[in-house]
Amino acid sequence: MNWLLHPAFTAADWLGLFGHFLLLSLLAIGGAIATAPDMQRYVVEERGWLSDAQFTDSIALAQAAPGPNVLFVAVIGFNAAGLAGVAVTMLGIMLPSTTLTLAVSRYGHRRQGSLPVRAFTAGMSPLTIGLVLATGWLLTEPTRHSPVAWALVAVTVLAMTRTKVSPMWLIGLGALVGATGWI
Repeated sequence: MNWLLHPAFTAADWLGLFGHFLLLSLLAIGGAIATAPDMQRYVVEERGWLSDAQFTDSIALAQAAPGPNVLFVAVIGFNAAGLAGVAVTMLGIMLPSTTLTLAVSRYGHRRQGSLPVRAFTAGMSPLTIGLVLATGWLLTEPTRHSPVAWALVAVTVLAMTRTKVSPMWLIGLGALVGATGWI
């Protein structure tokens, strides 16, 4: 693959990639990572531009790097279609959500005490939690067969819900377990 522009992509492929990420942007409640399951469905299962391993590695690489969580979209775009893929996926994921967030936050700030705004805010919490849980489920697929992985998930959930321990310690624990080959 050419690192600048994917030679096998047609105009329809570029438009489809942009359009799909454009639509996902409007569903990205809880951040772009919440839409990872549908990104995986589109670029891996439907289009075949990436393998499951490449997709998971793209997310892992971007999440390990410093910076905003949305960087995984750029890595997926690069792995699927080079630098032009980065531009297309990032523009698609950022344009609608940024525009909508700006408009809605200005509206909500002026009417923050109103019943519709409070109801909307309360209703978004379960949706966000569900989307993030779906992403977590997708990312655990390579290790779901391992009892050690399930133990790590249980320890993480308990630690995050019952203590004030930094998530960095749990990430370190996961890295240590992975490095030792227990998963």
